[in-house]
Amino acid sequence: MDAKQLYFSFDGRISRSTYWLKFFLPVFLFAFLLGVIDGLLGQGKDYSWVLGIYALIILYPAICVSAKRWHDRDKSAWWILIGIIPYLGKLWIFIECGCLKGTDGPNRFGEDPLENL
Repeated sequence: MDAKQLYFSFDGRISRSTYWLKFFLPVFLFAFLLGVIDGLLGQGKDYSWVLGIYALIILYPAICVSAKRWHDRDKSAWWILIGIIPYLGKLWIFIECGCLKGTDGPNRFGEDPLENL
């Protein structure tokens, strides 16, 4: 799957490793780096707006990547909305998308992403 398909399309499925290694880990590390830079350079000034802009930039790609992970679990992308529920929603997303294996073989959203590995 190319980068355009991964980050800007709701179609298809992705594995847990793609979910973590090609999106959420780099996004987290870059946000952490921005926070450190804000802390070091801020010195009384508030640069948190930079993190806000970063969050807006990655919002659509995050939704696309999450949708594909829900698809790998053979669930609709509407399950993303479970994150609205405080605490329990985030835990549910972590377990479903981050920990549990996708469905074996093809499902209604496409071929198994691990089938060709």
